[in-house]
Amino acid sequence: MNIYVARHGQTDLNRQGCWQGRIDMELNDTGRAQAEEMREKLKGIRFDKVYASTLSRAVETAEIMTGLSESEIIKDERIIEADFGKYDAKPFNTSLRMSLYWALPEVFPAPPTVESIKEMKNRVQDFLKTIDKQNAENVLLVCHGGIMRVISGFLMDRRSGYLWRPRPENCEVRVFSSDGGRHRLTGRI
Repeated sequence: MNIYVARHGQTDLNRQGCWQGRIDMELNDTGRAQAEEMREKLKGIRFDKVYASTLSRAVETAEIMTGLSESEIIKDERIIEADFGKYDAKPFNTSLRMSLYWALPEVFPAPPTVESIKEMKNRVQDFLKTIDKQNAENVLLVCHGGIMRVISGFLMDRRSGYLWRPRPENCEVRVFSSDGGRHRLTGRI
């Protein structure tokens, strides 16, 4: 099975350099254009299943990238973005502690009110074990930059359970193969 993992297109909070976790925001015009461009790049690939985070920026990206209606997209809370707690919608430079955690989660713990990497890993592993059991050739997951790092780590069978760097760009797609519970990165779009 091929698993395509996409980050949503740009939003105004992305453009403004703010933390954007569980706050729900639509794509901006740039984000819609990014999703249209990715749709062209993915042309010819038939997705057996399309999953998206429950946040509108991910659902809208999935709709544009695939041409499917919202009702045809499977929305799943387990691939929602990390909970940034009191930092949600605040500029990146609001807190050194939050910036250090997000830059180096292997060194710095999550600040109070912020979801930990361990919590993110638990929900992603549960979700991806479900995906691995499916009989599908191509599956698309549309999610967010933080949770995409954990999904990538799981799909690369990384011991840490995440791949923090490089940071996923808006509408970046990473392609993984899954065969008998073994995974590997096969490309980036």
